[in-house]
Amino acid sequence: MNKYIVVDTPKNWEFLEGNIPIISSRDYITNPDFSKIKKARIFNLCRSYSYQSKGYYVSLLAEARGHIPIPTTKNLVDLKAPRLVRVISEEFDELIQQNLKSIKSREFELSVYFGQNVASKYKELSASFFKHFQIPFLKVKFVFTNRWKIQYIKTISILDIQEEHKSIAHKFAKDFFSKKRYDTAKPSKAIYDLAILIDPNDPAPPSNKKALKKFVEIAEKNNFYVEIVYPKDFSRISSFDALLIRQSTDVNNEAYAFARKAQQENIAIVDYPDAIVKCCNKVFMAEALENAGIPAPKTVIVHAENVFEVPAILHFPLVLKAPDSTFSFGVKKAHDQEEYLKLVKSMLQESDLIIAQEYCPSEYDWRIGVLDHHPFFACKYYMAKGHWQIYNWSAPKKDDQDGNADTMALEDVPERIIQMALDATKIMGLGLFGIDIKVVNGNPIVIEINDNPNIDFGVEDRYYGDQVYSKIIEALVKRLEDK
Repeated sequence: MNKYIVVDTPKNWEFLEGNIPIISSRDYITNPDFSKIKKARIFNLCRSYSYQSKGYYVSLLAEARGHIPIPTTKNLVDLKAPRLVRVISEEFDELIQQNLKSIKSREFELSVYFGQNVASKYKELSASFFKHFQIPFLKVKFVFTNRWKIQYIKTISILDIQEEHKSIAHKFAKDFFSKKRYDTAKPSKAIYDLAILIDPNDPAPPSNKKALKKFVEIAEKNNFYVEIVYPKDFSRISSFDALLIRQSTDVNNEAYAFARKAQQENIAIVDYPDAIVKCCNKVFMAEALENAGIPAPKTVIVHAENVFEVPAILHFPLVLKAPDSTFSFGVKKAHDQEEYLKLVKSMLQESDLIIAQEYCPSEYDWRIGVLDHHPFFACKYYMAKGHWQIYNWSAPKKDDQDGNADTMALEDVPERIIQMALDATKIMGLGLFGIDIKVVNGNPIVIEINDNPNIDFGVEDRYYGDQVYSKIIEALVKRLEDK
């Protein structure tokens, strides 16, 4: 397997002088040669892993390309969620108390360099943090009240390392890259019952009230105790053995935190956190579809250095998408150069990378529901009245904010549409997905792969009825049985 160390400034890492090539994050993100490599392990040592930074995109694009990144995007998102930091560290709380019991002060900072500390007595504790987060340089602050607790965990860059620690940190880095195996964290624990997560303030909930009632009814028939839970119930999730997410998903909201905690505790789940991370990011989507050879709209990943090149590639009008746009939020159409530059300037302030796509008008989009690699419903979503998208949130009348939908038997859907949907979900693995497909000039193209797709009473269930809900509940039962 090919190995690459990806950094912001390669000259800062010349001390490694090993057999693993050191490349810049800019090269890995923008050089198309790297997307063609089929098997690779990517060691992401960028200075920042903040959401939508270059460091974040190195791991995200590595996953889209079928490479193995250390750290993964899941590791990076975990680190930014204080509740998850506490949950994940509970597994080695006893180790924390044992290691820090002799410290006299009420505060202590632990510097972790590739899973090690300058003091050998903290070796096991440092290794535990690295195993869970896979971040090369960490600083963990503990505070003591009646017992030691983690106040925060943050990443530091090679430039932030204390001068007196640099030589030993360099040695730890060399030791790490001389290994042949790299440990990753494994989920643990298991508990019981079904929680259905919703957010009463969700502007575009994935299931209406009647659909939620159906989920509860059918789950109870399958011998589940069911409870509707809310974002405030995060601390209670451990009391359930299954979780069904019916809240809009985003890596920065509670849905991801619930999913990640459920996965960490080996709770049966729909959606998986990996699906949330990948489907919520259009940059991942574009790279993954291209890498898999699945037809999609002509796409360019836009960054500060290629802004003026894009219009010549795609032509106007073109579509601009924020990486984490959902339900048409953050999706804009630029009709000319002036509008394009204005939109791009604004969007690049929020993310280092955005998506530009050719405009592909159509009367409707196919939506194929796929669960664990099996199609289970099919719809045609029509564009909102007088609009170019399914959703038009600026429409003055609520009834005009979304288009109509036709639901039909799977056998009435062209076979190539079903096959394309199945091919697309192979990128994501097991889970619940809604694949949006347009037919343009007689050729189907994948517009989007949605995790946590809409299951609304009277729409997606219009043809198959209760079977739509039953399939999802049965998938949760299978996950429990497989454990």
